[in-house]
Amino acid sequence: MNAVDEAANQARFDARVAAEERIEPKDWMPEAYRRNVIRQMSQHAHSEVIGMQPEGNWISRAPTLRRKAILLAKVQDEAGHGLYLYSATETLGVTREELIDALHAGRAKYASIFNYPSLTWADVGAIGWLVDGAAIVNQISLQRTSYGPYARAMVRICKEESFHMRQGYEIMIALAHGSAEQRAMAQDALNRWWWPTLMMFGPHDGESAHSAQSMQWKLKRQSNDELRQKFVDQTVPQAEYLGLAIPDPDLRWNAATNHYDFGEIDWAEFQRVIAGDGPCNAERLAHHVAAHDDGAWVRDAMRAYREKHA
Repeated sequence: MNAVDEAANQARFDARVAAEERIEPKDWMPEAYRRNVIRQMSQHAHSEVIGMQPEGNWISRAPTLRRKAILLAKVQDEAGHGLYLYSATETLGVTREELIDALHAGRAKYASIFNYPSLTWADVGAIGWLVDGAAIVNQISLQRTSYGPYARAMVRICKEESFHMRQGYEIMIALAHGSAEQRAMAQDALNRWWWPTLMMFGPHDGESAHSAQSMQWKLKRQSNDELRQKFVDQTVPQAEYLGLAIPDPDLRWNAATNHYDFGEIDWAEFQRVIAGDGPCNAERLAHHVAAHDDGAWVRDAMRAYREKHA
């Protein structure tokens, strides 16, 4: 393709994005756009699958059969989300094997929130309420992302994430209105998950390596700081209803801005965790590698069946 054709294709692409048209797999797109979509979707897919681990750890220990069934359904949903997103990523000419290899080799990232341990049953509630609540804030806008397969996958994912958030909040309500020990357990979970959840939105807008370009291409529709503020504003009243205290001495309502002011995140901890030095980084990745290796026979059988019937 010569420079004139390249420029014409770029102009048409830019006009389509500006006009809020969806970019589809067979459409022309800049290589940088393709790489950015692969990075964003695969990171999202990895996060859904790794995110099964902190809660999957509690399926056998859920306090009632009802809680067990709900948690099992939720963890199944997360696996499905990973499947949708891996499949959507494959429309850009990358294989799932390449995506998994990048994760196992440390070249691909996933949400840093999942590198924290789930120590008590209250953590299952806090993860549903806070982590899935934060995911909804971020993912609602992704239903309007410019890449078609990603946007369509997000419609179902957002519906299921809303169930996950309600499931977690229901657990927190039961604990917050239970015995003194249960209320203390709920408060402890909130104390440990609050700041990692705020980190989940990523660095400040001016320090993000990808945000500006992703916003220009309309892969992201709102900035990290906008999404983080929206999450804080909706979550503080929920904590007040529970009678729990958010662990931030700087948290206060600002009548001038009509938003909550809140304290600064420990960005040094954020950098440590995304660099691989979080409390559970090695454990989460090792578990994923082991599960992937244990499932090799299933992939081999599927491949043999496909070849036999080709």
